[in-house]
Amino acid sequence: MLCTHLFNGVTEGMVGAEHPPYARGTDMAGQTAAPQTVAHMLTFDVEEYFHVEAAAAGVAPEQWESLPRRLPPVVFRLLDLLAAHRTLVTFFVLGWVARRDPNLVRRMAAAGHEIASHGMGHRMVTRLTPDEFRRDIRESRRLLEDLAGRPVVGYRAPTFSITHRTAWALDILAEEGFQYDSSVFPIHHDRYGVPDAPRSVHRALGPGGGSLLEVPPLTARLAGVNWPVGGGGYLRLLPVRAVAAALRAAERTGQGGLLYLHPWELDPDQPLLPMGRLARWRHRVGLHRTAAKLIWLLARFRFGPMSQWLSGIQTSAVPAFSYGNTTAASR
Repeated sequence: MLCTHLFNGVTEGMVGAEHPPYARGTDMAGQTAAPQTVAHMLTFDVEEYFHVEAAAAGVAPEQWESLPRRLPPVVFRLLDLLAAHRTLVTFFVLGWVARRDPNLVRRMAAAGHEIASHGMGHRMVTRLTPDEFRRDIRESRRLLEDLAGRPVVGYRAPTFSITHRTAWALDILAEEGFQYDSSVFPIHHDRYGVPDAPRSVHRALGPGGGSLLEVPPLTARLAGVNWPVGGGGYLRLLPVRAVAAALRAAERTGQGGLLYLHPWELDPDQPLLPMGRLARWRHRVGLHRTAAKLIWLLARFRFGPMSQWLSGIQTSAVPAFSYGNTTAASR
C-alpha cells in the first residue's frame, strides 16, 4: 500500500495563532496571496523518483514509461498537509509529469499554489544546446499555463544545472519573459554549483546582457565556506534544528530562506532503482525522516510561494551578479 503511513495526524493541533489566515494581495504571477505573512519560501520539484540524476546511469528515459508512477497519492497527501498549515508553496513541475498527470497541476493551482517550470524531460542544462533549452522551457511553460490557467513566471533547472558554464541559459530565460530563476546553488558540488555566487536573492546578469531575479536555496556560512542546508538530501541528512538555525539566521539579516524538496522524498517505500552505492545513498538517505522534518518546520516557520515573497521586496535595491565567469568555473 503506497505511503499510507505518511502524514498521519498532521491536521491535529498543528495550526495555531502563528499561522494566521491569509490576507489577500497580488504576487508576481498575478494570483492572490499574502506577502505580509511570508517569512520564507517553500518549494517542491515535482518529478518521479526515477527522474533523479542519481538514477540516470541505470534508468534511461526510454524506460520511464514502464516504471510505476507514484506521484499522485503523495502529492495529494502533501496538499492536505499544506492546507492544514494554511501554507502556499511553489511547485516546480516537470513537463513529463504534467503531460501524464494533468490533474496534479490542476489540483495544485486550484489550491492556490504557484506553478513554475522544471523543464520538460529533466535533462540537465549542461546536456542541452541553447536552441534545445529554449524549446524545452517554451513547451513546458505553455503546457503548465494551459493546465494552471495563470502565468508561469519562475524556472528551476534540473539538478541546479545553471552554472558559469551554462550562464547563457539566464539570457534565454530573460528573453522568454521569466521573472525569476532558482537554478543556482552557491556551493561546491561534483554535479553543480556556483560557489562564488551570492547566497541571497540577487539580479542574475547573463553573459549576453539578460537579467532576472535569482533566488538560491538556503545555505549556512561556516569557516569561509557555503554549506548547503536548504533541502533535498541536505535536509534529509542534517538535524532539523540545523535547518531551523539557518532559517532564523536568514530572518535576522532580513532575507527569506528558500527550502526545496521533492514529493518522492516523502515516499520511503518507493522501488529500488539500479544505482551505484554512492548514488543510492544520496537518493535514499533519511527518506523515513523527511515527512516528520517537514511537519516540524511547518509548525514553527511561515512559508509561502516564491512569487509571493519576491513581490514584497524592492527589486531596485537587489544587488547584481554576473554569471559566465569561466575562470571561476574552472577552480
